[in-house]
Amino acid sequence: MIRYALLCEYDHDFEGWFGSSGDYDDQQGRGLLECPTCGSKAVRKAVMAPAVAGTKAQGAIEGPPPEMREMMMQAAQAVRQHVEDNFDYVGDGFADEARAMHNGETEERGIYGEASGK
Repeated sequence: MIRYALLCEYDHDFEGWFGSSGDYDDQQGRGLLECPTCGSKAVRKAVMAPAVAGTKAQGAIEGPPPEMREMMMQAAQAVRQHVEDNFDYVGDGFADEARAMHNGETEERGIYGEASGK
Protein backbone atom coordinates (compact mmCIF):
# COMPACT_ATOMS: atom_id res chain seq x y z
CA MET A 1 0.00 0.00 0.00
CA ILE A 2 1.12 3.53 -0.76
CA ARG A 3 -0.05 6.52 1.28
CA TYR A 4 -0.18 9.85 -0.51
CA ALA A 5 -0.70 13.25 1.06
CA LEU A 6 -3.33 14.92 -1.13
CA LEU A 7 -4.62 18.49 -1.59
CA CYS A 8 -7.71 19.81 -3.30
CA GLU A 9 -7.93 23.07 -5.24
CA TYR A 10 -8.90 24.83 -1.98
CA ASP A 11 -5.83 23.46 -0.17
CA HIS A 12 -7.77 21.08 2.06
CA ASP A 13 -5.25 18.38 2.95
CA PHE A 14 -6.10 14.72 3.42
CA GLU A 15 -4.50 11.38 2.69
CA GLY A 16 -5.30 8.51 0.40
CA TRP A 17 -4.14 4.90 0.39
CA PHE A 18 -3.56 3.13 -2.92
CA GLY A 19 -2.43 -0.34 -3.93
CA SER A 20 0.17 1.17 -6.26
CA SER A 21 1.12 4.48 -7.86
CA GLY A 22 -0.75 3.24 -10.94
CA ASP A 23 -3.93 2.94 -8.86
CA TYR A 24 -3.64 6.62 -7.91
CA ASP A 25 -3.10 7.59 -11.56
CA ASP A 26 -6.06 5.46 -12.69
CA GLN A 27 -8.45 6.87 -10.07
CA GLN A 28 -7.29 10.42 -10.73
CA GLY A 29 -7.74 9.97 -14.48
CA ARG A 30 -11.27 8.63 -14.03
CA GLY A 31 -12.24 11.49 -11.69
CA LEU A 32 -12.81 9.19 -8.71
CA LEU A 33 -10.75 11.19 -6.20
CA GLU A 34 -12.67 13.73 -4.15
CA CYS A 35 -11.87 16.03 -1.24
CA PRO A 36 -13.69 14.77 1.87
CA THR A 37 -14.04 18.35 3.14
CA CYS A 38 -15.55 20.16 0.16
CA GLY A 39 -16.15 17.50 -2.49
CA SER A 40 -13.81 19.07 -5.04
CA LYS A 41 -12.55 16.61 -7.65
CA ALA A 42 -9.51 18.81 -8.42
CA VAL A 43 -7.16 16.70 -6.29
CA ARG A 44 -3.38 16.53 -6.54
CA LYS A 45 -0.52 14.92 -4.65
CA ALA A 46 1.12 17.11 -2.03
CA VAL A 47 4.88 17.21 -1.55
CA MET A 48 5.90 14.74 1.14
CA ALA A 49 9.08 13.20 2.44
CA PRO A 50 9.67 9.59 1.40
CA ALA A 51 9.28 6.90 4.03
CA VAL A 52 12.76 5.48 4.57
CA ALA A 53 13.09 2.29 6.58
CA GLY A 54 15.84 2.15 9.18
CA THR A 55 17.88 -0.93 9.99
CA LYS A 56 15.41 -2.07 12.68
CA ALA A 57 12.53 -2.08 10.18
CA GLN A 58 14.35 -4.48 7.85
CA GLY A 59 13.77 -7.47 10.13
CA ALA A 60 10.54 -9.20 10.91
CA ILE A 61 7.74 -6.89 12.00
CA GLU A 62 6.61 -7.71 15.50
CA GLY A 63 3.12 -6.96 16.68
CA PRO A 64 2.17 -5.86 20.16
CA PRO A 65 2.67 -8.31 23.02
CA PRO A 66 -0.25 -10.74 23.51
CA GLU A 67 -1.57 -9.00 26.64
CA MET A 68 -1.66 -5.63 24.84
CA ARG A 69 -3.30 -7.21 21.80
CA GLU A 70 -5.99 -8.70 24.07
CA MET A 71 -6.55 -5.32 25.74
CA MET A 72 -6.87 -3.65 22.33
CA MET A 73 -9.37 -6.27 21.15
CA GLN A 74 -11.46 -5.80 24.31
CA ALA A 75 -11.46 -2.02 23.84
CA ALA A 76 -12.52 -2.40 20.19
CA GLN A 77 -15.32 -4.77 21.21
CA ALA A 78 -16.50 -2.31 23.89
CA VAL A 79 -16.61 0.52 21.33
CA ARG A 80 -18.54 -1.65 18.89
CA GLN A 81 -21.03 -2.64 21.59
CA HIS A 82 -21.49 1.01 22.61
CA VAL A 83 -22.23 1.99 18.99
CA GLU A 84 -24.68 -0.90 18.53
CA ASP A 85 -26.45 -0.07 21.80
CA ASN A 86 -26.67 3.72 21.33
CA PHE A 87 -26.71 4.47 17.59
CA ASP A 88 -29.33 3.80 14.91
CA TYR A 89 -28.44 1.14 12.34
CA VAL A 90 -29.33 2.47 8.88
CA GLY A 91 -27.96 -0.41 6.78
CA ASP A 92 -26.72 0.40 3.30
CA GLY A 93 -28.47 3.77 3.42
CA PHE A 94 -25.69 5.18 5.62
CA ALA A 95 -24.36 7.70 3.09
CA ASP A 96 -27.84 8.99 2.23
CA GLU A 97 -28.80 9.33 5.90
CA ALA A 98 -25.53 11.08 6.82
CA ARG A 99 -25.98 13.48 3.90
CA ALA A 100 -29.58 14.22 4.92
CA MET A 101 -28.41 15.07 8.46
CA HIS A 102 -25.60 17.24 7.09
CA ASN A 103 -28.08 19.11 4.87
CA GLY A 104 -30.51 19.63 7.77
CA GLU A 105 -33.18 17.45 6.14
CA THR A 106 -33.40 15.12 9.15
CA GLU A 107 -32.47 15.30 12.82
CA GLU A 108 -28.85 14.71 13.76
CA ARG A 109 -28.20 11.52 15.68
CA GLY A 110 -25.64 8.77 15.97
CA ILE A 111 -25.89 6.30 13.10
CA TYR A 112 -23.93 3.38 11.71
CA GLY A 113 -24.23 1.19 8.65
CA GLU A 114 -22.57 0.50 5.34
CA ALA A 115 -21.59 2.68 2.39
CA SER A 116 -20.23 1.73 -1.01
CA GLY A 117 -17.48 3.52 -2.88
CA LYS A 118 -20.19 4.90 -5.14
